[in-house]
Amino acid sequence: MGVVRHVVCAMSGGVDSSVSALLLKRMGYHVTGVFMKNWDSHDERGVCSSERDCEDAYKVCTMLDMPFHQVSYVKEYWHEVFSNLLREYEKGRTPNPDILCNKHIKFKHFYQHAVNTLGADAMATGHYARTSQEDEEVFQQKHVAPPRTLFRDRFEIRKPVRLYRGADRSKDQTFFLSQISQDALRHTVFPLAGLTKDFVKKMAAEAGFQHVLKKKESMGICFIGRRNFENFILEYIEPKPGNFVSIEDGKIMGQHKGWFTLTLGQRARIGGQVDPWFVVDKDTTTGDVFVGPTTNHPALFRDTIQTGRFYWIAEDPPAELVRTQMMECHFRFNNRMLLTPCTVTLNLDGSLWIILKEPQRALTPGQFAVLYKGDECLGSGKIVRLGPTKFTLQKGENCTSCPPKHTNRPHPEPAS
Repeated sequence: MGVVRHVVCAMSGGVDSSVSALLLKRMGYHVTGVFMKNWDSHDERGVCSSERDCEDAYKVCTMLDMPFHQVSYVKEYWHEVFSNLLREYEKGRTPNPDILCNKHIKFKHFYQHAVNTLGADAMATGHYARTSQEDEEVFQQKHVAPPRTLFRDRFEIRKPVRLYRGADRSKDQTFFLSQISQDALRHTVFPLAGLTKDFVKKMAAEAGFQHVLKKKESMGICFIGRRNFENFILEYIEPKPGNFVSIEDGKIMGQHKGWFTLTLGQRARIGGQVDPWFVVDKDTTTGDVFVGPTTNHPALFRDTIQTGRFYWIAEDPPAELVRTQMMECHFRFNNRMLLTPCTVTLNLDGSLWIILKEPQRALTPGQFAVLYKGDECLGSGKIVRLGPTKFTLQKGENCTSCPPKHTNRPHPEPAS
């Protein structure tokens, strides 16, 4: 009789993690379900559903005759994710807490808890993604210490684990996994890799998981819940009022409570305006937020960005990029956008210049540029600088978004 492998499954109280646990049980593993609490909502008038999610996860584990645990990473989430989020907003950037949560909480603290405390042979999550490993290979992996140099030694990991898009392209979640460590990835199983969302729901219904099937899919930032984002962020950052300024003629259109409450591309709610205006740039020195009169205003479109030091999942950096200093691949900066062809150039400090084949709307500092080669997710890097907009190029200006020269208003600094 073979050894029964122990897998710790991250349970969120949703349908995906519930079916993941079901599949693991059917494969004959000893499965432990663990619910993570990352946000303390005791003083928030019940807007966060974490207690109900925990109860739903416990009910699934009971139905599957699985041990259940709850762990709290409230302190770690505050220091490693939320504090970073606040700093980024104050700089005029728009961060992605989901990518940071996976990097610092789920695939670091939770992974270490699963392996070191619970003695798991592997961990599992309900992400729609797959790796280059077969499940049995996961259990044969050894722990590899993180690198101490700028780049990982490509000879240190002779067979790196690669991250690929799952079977359901419409639910692909590799975007959110683009910063996780090689060590965590080589010890992770993705039971939903070859399944579609519709099939997962069917399995949940057949298993009697009606309580998770009824729940709406989580969208947006988990700890904000159904609250207005502006009201939420103003609880943590002092209001810094400024003007909405027309990008076209420098006219003051209205006032806002702080540039950090707004992100590029969103509709600007300006009192007294019948037609919609959209945020196209921010000046954190003057507090001005520049707006354009249409959702597809040319001031919203760019084809060039620079990242900070790029994180490569498997090869650091890819051999093709090292050899030629340039590489053709595909790009996205949010998980819902279609993959866009691009050319990347490697800088000496590990950052990248990314030139897109077609200009994209609302490229945003603070978001992550995620790169793909075929089905493989190569990794990601934070966007720190934007190239000129179509509007700037049409006007022949030198700055990223300036009011016309006949105004006396100062030119804005890019929000990066």
